[in-house]
Amino acid sequence: MHIGILKETKVPPDRRTALTPRAAAELLDLYPEFDISVESDATRCFGDDEYRQAGIRVTEDITVCDLLVGIKEVAAETLLPGKTYLFFSHTAKKQPYNRILLREIINRKITLIDYEYLTGQDNVRLVAFGRWAGIVGAYNGIRACGLRYKQYDIKPAHKCFDLEEMISGLSEVKLPPVKILITGGGRVASGAMELLGHLGYRIVTPAEYFENTYSEPVICQLEPWDYVRRRDGEEFDLQHFFYYPEEYDSCFYRYATATDLYIACHYWDPRSPVFLEKEDYLRPGFRISVIADVSCDIQKPIASTIRSSSIEEPFYGYNPKTGQEGDPFGPDNITIMAVDNLPGELPRDASADFAGRLVEKVFPALLNDRDGIIERATIVREGGLTRNFSYLEDFVAGRE
Repeated sequence: MHIGILKETKVPPDRRTALTPRAAAELLDLYPEFDISVESDATRCFGDDEYRQAGIRVTEDITVCDLLVGIKEVAAETLLPGKTYLFFSHTAKKQPYNRILLREIINRKITLIDYEYLTGQDNVRLVAFGRWAGIVGAYNGIRACGLRYKQYDIKPAHKCFDLEEMISGLSEVKLPPVKILITGGGRVASGAMELLGHLGYRIVTPAEYFENTYSEPVICQLEPWDYVRRRDGEEFDLQHFFYYPEEYDSCFYRYATATDLYIACHYWDPRSPVFLEKEDYLRPGFRISVIADVSCDIQKPIASTIRSSSIEEPFYGYNPKTGQEGDPFGPDNITIMAVDNLPGELPRDASADFAGRLVEKVFPALLNDRDGIIERATIVREGGLTRNFSYLEDFVAGRE
C-alpha cells in the first residue's frame, strides 16, 4: 500500500500533518508492506527537508499513491478519482457546507475513511486532537486575561515553536485572585487542566468555588452533574443524560456570578439545556469578563459566542446590552476567544501526538481489519455510502 501525505488545501491552510517525519520512518520500519510519499508543502509545520532527512520521499505527484492522508477537508476540485482518502471530512453529521465535498467523493468513486469514526470495540475514539484544543484554549484564555487586566502580554501560542516554549511563557503570568471555571470532563477539559496545572493554582470543589472568597487564583472543573438537574427530581445519571438531555434543566448560572475566566470545554448536544442565554449577561451579579469557548458552538449554548475567531485574531468583544460585537477589551464588553482550530496553533506537537496514535492503532488495521476499525469509519466505499452511513442518502441528494 502506497501512502501519500497530502498538502492541506483548505483555506486558511492548516499547518498540521497526519504523519510527521519521525512517525513516517517508524511506520516503514514496522511495516515493510507500506510505501510513503509526501506531497511537497511550504506551509506544513514540518518542512520537506525534514522528511527527506528521515528517508521519506517528497514529491509533487501523488497520483501513484493508493491511500491519501490529510487532516482537514480536501478541496473537492483536487480529489483524485478511485483513490482512498483518510481525513476529517465533517460530512457525517450532515454539515451543509460540505455537501458538495461528499457528492464529489461519491461521483469520483472514492473511498472515504473519517478519523472521527475510528473507534475501538469499546466505541472510544482512537485518534483526536481534543487534548491540544484544551491546552491551547486554556492558554489563550490566560493570555486574554493578561491583556484585559493589563497585567502581562504573553506570546501568542501560534508564535511559539512548540509546547515547551509556550509553557515557558507562563512564568510571566501574574493574575489577581481570579476564579477560573472549566466545564467538561473529556479530553478537551483534561488538556485545559493540564495547561493550567503549570500555573500552580489551587483547585477547589464546585461547592468551595461557589461559596468561598479567595486571596489567590483558584480553578474549578464542572462535570455535567454540576451544571444540570433532572426535571423529575431523580438523581443524576450520566447515561440517562446522554440519551435524554432534553429532560434536564441548566443550573449553570450561579457559577457565572462567581467566575472571572470561563473556559468552555464541554460536549454539547443541541437537545441539552444551554449554559448562558442573552438575558443572563444582564442579570444582577453576572461576573464573567473573559470566555475562552474551546467547544465553539456558535450562539448556543453560550450566547456570546456569536462567531468563531481566527488564530491570527483570536479575540473579540461581546456587548451584553446590544448583543453585538465590539472592542475585545472594551470596558462594556466581555472578551471572547472562539478559535475553532486551536490545535493548529501548536502544529508540531499536535501532529506528533496524532501521528503516534495513527501508527499504533490505525495503520495496522489497514493491513488487517479484524476488529472492524476501518470498516466502522468508512463513510463511502468506491462511490457508494456504506451501510452505517446510508442515512446520508437524502442529504447527498439535497432532499434535506
